Amino acid sequence: MISLDPNSDVPLVRQIRDALALQIDRGALAVGARLPSVREMARESGVSTMTATNAYQRLVADGYVEARPASGYYVAAHGDAAGQAARRKPFVGRTSVDSLWLIRRVYEDDASLLNAGCGWIPPEWLQSDAVRRALSGLARKQGPALARYGSPHGYLPLRQQIEAQLGARAIQAPPHQIVLTHGATQALALAGRCLLQPGDAVLVDDPGSTNLFETLRQLGARLVGVPRLQDGPDLTALQALAQRHRPKAFFIQTQLHNPTGSSCAPAKAYQLLRLAEQLGFAIVENDVMAGLELPGATTLASLDQLRRVIYVGGFSKLVSPSLRVGFAAANEEMVDKLIHAKMGDSLTSSEMNERLVHAVLAEGKHRAHVARLAQRLAEAQVAVCAGLAKAGLEVFGQPAGGPFLWARLPSEGVDAVAVAQRAVAAGLLLAPGHLFRPTAERTGWMRFNAAYADDARVYEFVAREAAEAGKF
Repeated sequence: MISLDPNSDVPLVRQIRDALALQIDRGALAVGARLPSVREMARESGVSTMTATNAYQRLVADGYVEARPASGYYVAAHGDAAGQAARRKPFVGRTSVDSLWLIRRVYEDDASLLNAGCGWIPPEWLQSDAVRRALSGLARKQGPALARYGSPHGYLPLRQQIEAQLGARAIQAPPHQIVLTHGATQALALAGRCLLQPGDAVLVDDPGSTNLFETLRQLGARLVGVPRLQDGPDLTALQALAQRHRPKAFFIQTQLHNPTGSSCAPAKAYQLLRLAEQLGFAIVENDVMAGLELPGATTLASLDQLRRVIYVGGFSKLVSPSLRVGFAAANEEMVDKLIHAKMGDSLTSSEMNERLVHAVLAEGKHRAHVARLAQRLAEAQVAVCAGLAKAGLEVFGQPAGGPFLWARLPSEGVDAVAVAQRAVAAGLLLAPGHLFRPTAERTGWMRFNAAYADDARVYEFVAREAAEAGKF
């Protein structure tokens, strides 16, 4: 039995995790021992199953416990204090927190750093079991499916599934207006190749996606940042910038924006489309978080019906990032251009991966999975926003869901790069805000991932930083 203190400042998830870790370190729970089920732990501790699950998954992430599908959670072979200390040793490699370092580091499997600013959802929160079942089913199939290039448009049954998903979001897109890609990243790059020439101006969210900025720069585009507010882009600034720079396109993430977590208000979406028509630029709407937003959220594609909008989505955030399947939906003329660009870039996309995603969706459990994931992230957002605020940080706005939020130390002149540098030495990987600025201008803002940041180490570190900043 674990004794919890509901009045403590330490979150219940952390209390359960620490209590079980202590039992493992002391040998009270032997290697290979099966932990109580999530429901049993929740009942015995008087907490929700979500809290118990989060505690177990932290133990998995820290190497104390291993999760066995359809069996439960078991004490891992290296769940001792010495092993834990070795895994959490300070990072002694390169410690200059620049964009190149961040892009490389965030995709490495390094348990020495708690990646509180990363850009993905924890793997154990995704559909790994469904992917395994899909792999098993595909391996049993006969015929040439595993040894051919596939269609340039992509696997038709998956495009039909996407058509149904988009229809539920009031976006009418028949399969011939959908192009499958190697993840949403390739879809965005193909859209850029179709819309832009070297030297063209392109509007982007400021702050926005680091990877998108790099993609557009490689195309020779001139990035023009549109300030992001809590309810979407600053339309007054956008109009002035568009009149001055005459951009060819605006790449925007309307819902659950990376990195701020903000969503575009319906009124702003209407106004943005009117400005795009008046000033003659296309819109590329990145909606990779689709399904995690609040019911009734507005997309530009649903208002425009793909006349001026190219709509980009994917399955890395919800199913598995290892499958690398994304898509673009557009009008017929633009689809022809996207297909031509795709064939010049990679001939076709991976039909095997597309078949796997289709199998996961066709299994019939995806919608329920997305609903659970959305609820889980919304709860994590509440916890992390409260924890950061209590530690002394200013939160940009309370996101309605998704993984991202934007916060800063309230003191003037705080350099988030220096903060991130000190965080590395403390075993944390934070994401300083200049990495998400098209100008790379220094700022005190930082991106946090709610799925990872609800951790006492994060709150303790930022509280120390806030206290130090308050002295000046």
